[in-house]
Amino acid sequence: MSIRLLFLFLIAAFLASACSSAPVRDIGLDKLAPRKAEQELSTGLKSYENGHYQIAAKNLQNALNDELTFKSDRVTAHKYLAFVYCISDRKKQCREQFKEAMEINPDFELSAAEAGHPIWGPVFREVKAEQGPQKR
Repeated sequence: MSIRLLFLFLIAAFLASACSSAPVRDIGLDKLAPRKAEQELSTGLKSYENGHYQIAAKNLQNALNDELTFKSDRVTAHKYLAFVYCISDRKKQCREQFKEAMEINPDFELSAAEAGHPIWGPVFREVKAEQGPQKR
């Protein structure tokens, strides 16, 4: 088989395989893109990490309003909203956000570093104690 014939065969095989991928194109890549709620959560977390707490709170609340798909994402949004509220000396809202997180996931816990934080650590422990032992 000559090089030219082999080359033509490879091009024909490539074109044939490209044509057979139409059903894959039909699924739509837009369905793989993050939903608005997940984008808001991501933006909120980045804003929080950068110290932009008001912007973080807005994005996190928007993410919750837009109905995050996964329970773990909803818990994360409530947790970081609690952090923002505690930092802003809004203890009542901080407590409410921790309660919301615990309603979604009764086993919700903070990491050791988060639980040891002097501002929201005590609030979290109070809310956790109020919830009592969880039934399994």
